[in-house]
Amino acid sequence: MRSTSRPVILTGDRTTGALHLGHYVGSLRNRVELQHTHQQYVLLADSQALTDNADHPGKVRRSVMEVATDYLAVGIDPSLSTICLQSALPALAELTLLYLNFVSVARLERNPTIKDEIQARGFGRDIPAGFLCYPAAQAADITAFKATVVPVGEDQAPIIKQTNELVRRLNRQIGRALLPEAKALIPTTGRLPGVDGKAKMSKSQGNAIPLSASDAEIATAVQRMYTDPNHLRASDPGQVEGNVVFTYLDAFDPDAEAVAELKADYRRGGLGDMVLKRRLTGILQSIIAPIRDRRSELAADPDTIMDILRAGAERGRQVTEQTKMEIIEGLNLFRL
Repeated sequence: MRSTSRPVILTGDRTTGALHLGHYVGSLRNRVELQHTHQQYVLLADSQALTDNADHPGKVRRSVMEVATDYLAVGIDPSLSTICLQSALPALAELTLLYLNFVSVARLERNPTIKDEIQARGFGRDIPAGFLCYPAAQAADITAFKATVVPVGEDQAPIIKQTNELVRRLNRQIGRALLPEAKALIPTTGRLPGVDGKAKMSKSQGNAIPLSASDAEIATAVQRMYTDPNHLRASDPGQVEGNVVFTYLDAFDPDAEAVAELKADYRRGGLGDMVLKRRLTGILQSIIAPIRDRRSELAADPDTIMDILRAGAERGRQVTEQTKMEIIEGLNLFRL
């Protein structure tokens, strides 16, 4: 049965590798809090991962367990959140195919998120059709759970806008507000840069700190962090803007007042980079250590993780199949 007592959230990740600190600050820690106030569905998006990884299905398959383990390790509780495997919910694929009849290729190509991703991947006109149709698939995911809140980065907001366009068109066709519109929940902390400061944190670019990182790996990563190239001596005035160490302190240091004082000292001169890096190293080690330890325990018991995924798939199927049938009946399509 679908509960209506709490707002419904749909969130998740493509299964293309284990998660890292960028995922943690951008979404994971928020999910741990939101599961207490919302009915939360967390999607392991393996079908979407294949849209640009069709030549590497093994990576996508292995990553399902990696990402599920990360979810549990950070504190996503399967008794509070439903963790679903996308490919185990056939209604999502069926709704995607249905929704493609209500959107044009031109509209898909105009989506800013898709345009930027196509350019970033260098597809040119050799775009996998599944990748181009991502907004319709995302709309299927969101509407199948009747989610009203979708936590996304600012770059993904156009996807939610296009989802709501489809919702309005379908509701007009059906003649009533069967599907709710969704609101994008954009985190206050912006996208976390990689330790090199040159791009977003990404495992493929070698600039990420995974949630399984050892204390030594964390210390090494922080030492690599870009600060201010003109801050050659501790006595030199330094620049805070664009300084990756301060970006991380803003994201992770619980003492905002102390960070503000450090920024003032750094701008005046008299504060060395190593002082900042030692502080950040300790903070990140304290955050990652319990996640890493819990992750190790979970990885030693894959059967339990599989049981959680099977239970989540069963709950997810009930919800998404019900929505699919409501849409089919609302559109007055033929059914046996």
